[in-house]
Amino acid sequence: MDTILEITKNELFGIFITGSMLILFILYIINIIKLSKMKKNYKEFMQKLGNGTSIEEILDKHIEKINKTITKNEELEKFCINLDAEMKNCIQKIGIYRYNAYQDTGSDLSFTLALLDEKNDGVVLNGIYSRDMSNIYAKPVENGKSSYKITEEESEAIKRAINSSEIIIKDK
Repeated sequence: MDTILEITKNELFGIFITGSMLILFILYIINIIKLSKMKKNYKEFMQKLGNGTSIEEILDKHIEKINKTITKNEELEKFCINLDAEMKNCIQKIGIYRYNAYQDTGSDLSFTLALLDEKNDGVVLNGIYSRDMSNIYAKPVENGKSSYKITEEESEAIKRAINSSEIIIKDK
């Protein structure tokens, strides 16, 4: 115990203790400055985040928005699936064939038009033009064939429609 008392009476010990206390005081001041900056940054962050509302409330609002978006996306997906199913029954293939039905008309004014869906079901229209009159005939088409007798021109229009999904206009 006497040695401890002697060390404390030493001049160097006093300087050491004073220096240590000075260093600790400086570190304390630095920590106070850092803490005040951190509080200031936190306060600014919270004000920007939601003008006084809590983070929990903001997260709840965002989760609600996300759930609404998910629901809308599911509805859109169902709508697109139904639309795809309906599109299969719409006219997707068109084939047209122009020809001269009568030698006295002078040009290819008659035509045959095939309008088919994805399954090659639809109708073939045959428009026959002559100087005296014009007639249009329609025949149903199922799976690329008609239950009625079809002409060579109608067969060509159906073939063109089946082989292409875009409008093709070719003359004889």
